[in-house]
Amino acid sequence: MKIFKVLALGLTILAWPLSGAALADDKTTVQVFYDFLSNPASESHAAAFNEVIADDWQSIGDYSGKTKSGSELIGQMGGFAQLIPDLNWAVEEMIQGEDRVIVRGRATGTPAGPLFGVDGNGKGFEIMSIDIHTLEDGKVVRTYHVEDWAGALRQLSAQ
Repeated sequence: MKIFKVLALGLTILAWPLSGAALADDKTTVQVFYDFLSNPASESHAAAFNEVIADDWQSIGDYSGKTKSGSELIGQMGGFAQLIPDLNWAVEEMIQGEDRVIVRGRATGTPAGPLFGVDGNGKGFEIMSIDIHTLEDGKVVRTYHVEDWAGALRQLSAQ
C-alpha cells in the first residue's frame, strides 16, 4: 500500500508542471482581451480578440439580463477608439483558478469629447475594473465585468 502512495505522489509531482503550462496559456488568452481594449481601432487586435472568445461569448456587466456579444463589443470599442483615442487598459493583476481568470485592471484615457454626457474639457480619467473570465477549451466563454465609470465622470467633471 505504501508503494502506491509513493507512486501517486510521484505522479502528482510530475504532472504539476504540465498544469502550470495550461494556466499560463489561459492567462495569455485573457491578455489578448486587454490588448484589444487598449487598441480598439486596430483590426488585428480585434481579429485576435475574436479568435480567443467562443462564438457564443457573453459579456455580462450588470443584472439586467442583457449580454453583449463579441461583435457588439468590437463595435462599441470602435466608438471608444474615436472618443478616447489614448485609451489604455492595463492588467494590474491576473489570478488563475481552475477555469477562471480574474483580472484587476486600470483604464486610463482622455476623452476627445463628452463621455456619457460629461465634457471633461481635456481632462483624463483613471479607473479600476474587475473582470472574471470563464474559459472552456482554450476560449473565453463568459466575462463578468465591473468598471468604475462613475469615478471617471467624477474626475472629468471636477473643477
